[in-house]
Amino acid sequence: MARQVENPDLAFRLARAIVSDIALYNQDKVAEGIKNDSIFELMAEELTEGREHFYTRVAPEMPNRDHLYERAIVDVMIKQAGKIESTIW
Repeated sequence: MARQVENPDLAFRLARAIVSDIALYNQDKVAEGIKNDSIFELMAEELTEGREHFYTRVAPEMPNRDHLYERAIVDVMIKQAGKIESTIW
């Protein structure tokens, strides 16, 4: 088994990579979710699967581990979708 990440900066980079892959392979769903303000409902399964993968790679005792993944979702999936017309902005 691969060694778990213990550095918060590396863990955040991993989270961003996971969320980036999710967004890349689900571009239409991301666009629809942003447009209809339903991104978290529409992408729940994919985001949960990504979170579970992140947890297997990052040390469980890392402070703010949950926050790192959530922040990656906002940075990668939400902010980059700012050009999509939506009622939420």
